[in-house]
This record gives sequence, C-alpha cells and structure tokens, in this order.
Amino acid sequence: MPMNKPHLEFVRLAMDEGWEIPPGYPAGIRQKVLASDLDERNKTGSRTRLLRFDPGAYSTEPFLHDHWEEVFLFEGDLIVGNDAEGRGGESFAAPTYACRPPGTPHGPFKSERGCLLYEIHYYDEAAK
Repeated sequence: MPMNKPHLEFVRLAMDEGWEIPPGYPAGIRQKVLASDLDERNKTGSRTRLLRFDPGAYSTEPFLHDHWEEVFLFEGDLIVGNDAEGRGGESFAAPTYACRPPGTPHGPFKSERGCLLYEIHYYDEAAK
C-alpha cells in the first residue's frame, strides 16, 4: 500500500534534535527528514530533508541514485569533487542550487566551515 507524505502546516522545527547519519554517509554529516514517502525499492514518492555537514566533514565516494535530486545550499560552504582524503574539489558558497536528474554521479562532498542543505528527492512518475 503506498504511503503519502503528511500534510504539515508550518511545523516548528527543533534544529538541535532529530538528526541522524544517513545510510552510507560518514560521521559529521547528518540528515533531518522533514517529510517522506520515498520508496527506493518501488521507485515512487519523494523526500524532503535537511542535510548538515560539520566543519571539516567529507564523503569519500561519489553518489549515484535513480531519483531526481534538488539541493539548495542554504548556509556555509560546500566543496564538490574532493578526493578520498578530502583534498581538492570546487568550492561553492551559499546561496547555491543544484538540480540532478536520475543516474547523475555527484560528489564526493566536503565542507570547510560547515553547511546546511535543503534537499528534495523524488521519482518522476510520468517517466514510468
């Protein structure tokens, strides 16, 4: 039975709690899921989340997924394309936006000063 994202009407967010390390991410990178009915197995739904990097945190491998991803760098800095030791890459400062179609390799990522990202992930139901 398909889930539906909840109807939320201006819910106050507790920014100091409810954060977790997403599967496959290193310590220092945490997500706070705002609303989700994303089903990666059945390729349906969407997810809205905040993603936070602690200063100096970085991932080591590129990401690849089969859903759309829109990312808004809300505050801080984000380096895209660093190596496995966190060196190199192209630096971006807030406000910055990215929109990635399914199957687009991206990352790894690092933040020197820390950052906060707003992300929306979704499957294109019309493409089925």
